[in-house]
Amino acid sequence: MAGIFITFEGPDGAGKTSVLNEIIEKISNKLGPELVVTREPGGTHIAEAIRNVILDTKNTSMDARTEALLFAAARRQHLTEIIKPALAADKFVFCDRFVDSSVAYQGAGREIGAAEVWEMNKFATEGLMPNLTLYFDVPSEVGLARIKNFRADEINRLDQASLSFHRRVRNAYLNLQATYPERIVLIDATQPFEAVVADAIKVITQRYPVLDL
Repeated sequence: MAGIFITFEGPDGAGKTSVLNEIIEKISNKLGPELVVTREPGGTHIAEAIRNVILDTKNTSMDARTEALLFAAARRQHLTEIIKPALAADKFVFCDRFVDSSVAYQGAGREIGAAEVWEMNKFATEGLMPNLTLYFDVPSEVGLARIKNFRADEINRLDQASLSFHRRVRNAYLNLQATYPERIVLIDATQPFEAVVADAIKVITQRYPVLDL
C-alpha cells in the first residue's frame, strides 16, 4: 500500500465531519483524482445499506455484538471496494471514522471490551490501520448539546444513548490517543471552528508537506 490513509475521529458532536469537509474544500483542487474522501459506516452500496440498519432509530432491540459485527462487516466491504484500491493507486484517502470508532463505541460504549472489538476488526481489515488519525475531543455534555442544538433532525440510534455511554466512548478515545500518540493526534474541538480547522491543517501539513494547505 503506497498511498496515505488519514482518518477523522471523535465523539458525537465533536464537529469532525464539518472540519473534514472544510479541509477537503481546500485541497480538492490541488489533489484532484489523487484524493479519495469516504466515510464509515458506508462508502459503498453494501456498506451504506448496513449503515442504515445500524443507525435506524427503530432498531432498539439490536444486540451490542450484532452492532459491532455489522460495523466490522461494513468496514470490510468499504475497505475492499474503496480504501485498499485507492491506497494501491498511491492516493490520499481521507475517511470519516474507522476502527477506532468501533473500539470506542462498541468496545467501551457498549461495554463489549476493547480487545474483543480489536480482534474482530483485525479479521475485517487484515491489520490495515491509518497512517494518521485526527481525534477531535469535546466533553460528552458539550457534544450532546451541539447535537441537540444543531442537528436535532438528524439524531440517530447511537446519538440517543445515555450520557454515561458517551462518557465511556470519550474516555476510550482518550486512552487510544495516549496508547498510540504517533498515529493519533488530539485536537481541542471546544475551540472556535476556525481554530479547530487551523489546528487540523497544521497537523496534516507537518506530517505531509506535499499537501501544502
